[in-house]
Amino acid sequence: MEKWQVSRRAALKTMLAGSAAPFFMRSTAFAASCSDFVRVGAIVAPDTMNPFATWASFYPTVFTYDFLVNVDAQRHSDRKGFAKEWSVADDQLTWTFKIWPGMKWSDGQPATARDVAFTFNYLKGSMGEPDELNVGWNNTDSLDNVQSISALDGETLQIVTKTPSRWPIEKWTLVVPEHIWKNISYADARSTFRNDPPLVGTGPMIIAEFQQGQFARLTPNKYFRTGKPKTPGMVFNFFTSADPIAQGLKSGSLDYGMSLSAAQWANLEKDPEIEVGQSGIEQRDILAFNAAGGKGAGSTKALQDPAFRDAIGYAIDQKAIVDRAYRGHAAPGAGIVMPAATDFYSDLSDIRRHFDLKEAARRLDAAGYQDKDGDGLREDKDGKSFQLELITGTYAGTFETPLAAVQLIAGWLGEIGIQVSVTQLDAGALAERTSTPAKGGGGWDLLVAQSWPSPNPLDILKIGQSGDRQNRAYWNNEKFDKLRSEVQATVDTKKLKEQVDQAARIIYKEAPYIVLAYPLVLEAHRKNCFVGWGASGDMVSQWSYFPFDRLTPA
Repeated sequence: MEKWQVSRRAALKTMLAGSAAPFFMRSTAFAASCSDFVRVGAIVAPDTMNPFATWASFYPTVFTYDFLVNVDAQRHSDRKGFAKEWSVADDQLTWTFKIWPGMKWSDGQPATARDVAFTFNYLKGSMGEPDELNVGWNNTDSLDNVQSISALDGETLQIVTKTPSRWPIEKWTLVVPEHIWKNISYADARSTFRNDPPLVGTGPMIIAEFQQGQFARLTPNKYFRTGKPKTPGMVFNFFTSADPIAQGLKSGSLDYGMSLSAAQWANLEKDPEIEVGQSGIEQRDILAFNAAGGKGAGSTKALQDPAFRDAIGYAIDQKAIVDRAYRGHAAPGAGIVMPAATDFYSDLSDIRRHFDLKEAARRLDAAGYQDKDGDGLREDKDGKSFQLELITGTYAGTFETPLAAVQLIAGWLGEIGIQVSVTQLDAGALAERTSTPAKGGGGWDLLVAQSWPSPNPLDILKIGQSGDRQNRAYWNNEKFDKLRSEVQATVDTKKLKEQVDQAARIIYKEAPYIVLAYPLVLEAHRKNCFVGWGASGDMVSQWSYFPFDRLTPA
């Protein structure tokens, strides 16, 4: 039996070494059988293994590199990152981290607090330079508030901030080995250095091979701090749609897949060999109004009017969108804080709008947007007719918003006398059109798309921050900006919750965004090959390598 396992493993390695992932996915030789490798499929498009140069490669680099404090660590005690424990002094400025004792990089060299200090100081040292490291997942954001980052010894890291901040435990920077990166220039780190495999990391799975547009092959890290993973490795297949993922799960050429559509999920649920799951994530699907008043403004000033936007809010039925567009695989939208951000979520029940087309029409009339010529379409306050262009698409790294949601919105707005045309864009064109007006974005009226921040309150609130690239509505509000500044200087969770709630209420009332839904990620795995998957609702982390550090062959 062992000889047969080795033979299969050798055959698989031979195919992958020849960049034969497409053959592997089409092959029937492995159908309904198990490979020693965990075979994963997702809609992702990593372009480089260099975390300083891209946002697109979180998968698969998160399997190889640790965060100082994993995003999951504050919700799951068994999913800590590079640091085993941490604390903040009474001054709320000085943070101390204890690194796992005796930890090693995958090449056998010691992994210490010095590597963390190097990673952050490498970023900090680039600030203000022509080649500042501000273009990728590892970036300089918020480092201007850091006084010092130092390794007191091999197992102790100290971070001192200039003002109180939770940044040290909520900065999602992948820790890299100093002995690999110390000779890489800033210019190369942000552009040409590809960090080709095999990578050197502290995570459970090390990227051994990367074929852009096809797959990444990962091998177990024998030095992983909780022990070498029990599977011989992973093949992470990259797809542009969910169809081959669903087909691969059915045929047995994939063990796990995510990014499934509701129809595919329902079909897979009927298969006795497959277990399906759905997990809450931080994605918010939104209807955004172009609130810009100058460069990049939309086709009508009505978009800049909170009364107009508020009235539209009464014409959006979030429950119907969830039931009909998402087929129940989402929670109805409310405020900008997602249920997955459990420390800060509020359903805003005391100020929630209700779906009522008559109320929406009444409010539009009262605000001066009436149908004065009797043609069934409303005019603006100056008596001019208008038609709104609604653009939609899927941003890279997010899950698709069903087109049915857009169709429902256009239909409801038509019923209250607002004509809408829909333009569907690919990810690149969508990002370009919704970039900040200073960078050439704007000119559209309505946007249906996605926002997926981390559970960090600062990240959650970027959607409303003046001038931030995540502020797709180009909305400005001094009170909101002031609150976000206060959030940046707050450590206490209870006080943070109050501040975040106040900020969320400002956005809800001003309505630059109508949150449509909080989608669930739909996923499935085959039952017959590996055990150790999480329960439905927490099957696979979207922020770390869980459970691929603990899967075992069935």
